[in-house]
Amino acid sequence: MSEPGPPEGGVPTGAAPTLPPPERLRDRITWKMVLGSPVALLPMFLLAAVAGVLLYASDLHNFGWSLWGTDWNWIPPGPGSSYGIGYFALGSVLTASLAMLLATVLSLAMAISIVVYLPVIPSRALTVVTDLLAGIPSVVFGIWGFVVLAPYFGENLEPSLRDALYWLPGFGGPAFAIGGGTGILLAVFVLTIMIIPITTAIMRESLRAVPHSAIEAGLALGATRWEVVRKVRLPMARAGIFGALFLGFGRAIGESVAVSMLIGATPQLPPSLYAGGYTIAAYILDQQDSAFAYPVLLQVLVEFALILLLISVVVNIVGHRLTRGSRNSGTLN
Repeated sequence: MSEPGPPEGGVPTGAAPTLPPPERLRDRITWKMVLGSPVALLPMFLLAAVAGVLLYASDLHNFGWSLWGTDWNWIPPGPGSSYGIGYFALGSVLTASLAMLLATVLSLAMAISIVVYLPVIPSRALTVVTDLLAGIPSVVFGIWGFVVLAPYFGENLEPSLRDALYWLPGFGGPAFAIGGGTGILLAVFVLTIMIIPITTAIMRESLRAVPHSAIEAGLALGATRWEVVRKVRLPMARAGIFGALFLGFGRAIGESVAVSMLIGATPQLPPSLYAGGYTIAAYILDQQDSAFAYPVLLQVLVEFALILLLISVVVNIVGHRLTRGSRNSGTLN
């Protein structure tokens, strides 16, 4: 008579249940402790606290249709004052968008060079130098741009660009718009340098994480390295690249110190890229001292900060979702 076999599943009847390996058990315990700990929810609590304080401080006193206009006249503060964010929002979007476009071209070129073309030692050196840019304080970029770049922009670069590219939108305009070099163009240039580290790092890792089997398949079919980059690496790293753009845009639109020193501090519809402008973050920084003397202005600046917070949160969420989607699809480790 044959012995009764184990039931379906391979575990004999009455046998003691098998325990998970100690490493896996420790991982599960640690994971549950982290999820159940208030520390894991600390970033969410901080974000909610910041948004709640801004809402309470502003009381949405001026949060109406007039806030989205371009009429700005708060001196002296009173019933006839107007607080339009239009010119400041235009300056923020303009500087951040142009800086993102320039950083996209430069960062993508650097990432492709580091991953595909450069030997190991130059690739590592360029990676280290690029990452070091992220650690430089923004005030250093600002003072460097104001002392070193602004005179060169005002005396040489901007007049030459105006004479050569006057037919392009934004590069013409009146000659009086070139005033000392400070303006939108200088702010965009410095912002581009400031966001290159984050965009380059994400694009670099996205390109590196493309499966080698796909690259080798393209090379085996006779494609050149550039054709493999264009037809294999870039399509597979597309989500990570777009995520880098959104995160770079979020970094640029929230910059205040360097932009305040370089953009010219003029709330207006700029006639050209050489003229002065203003951004939301830069204006909040410049007016924080006056705001404590005028409670109405303080409420307006708090509402500006609330709008900037919402924009930054949305942009960063989109950027992180794109990079996470790329990671889940196997194209970004």
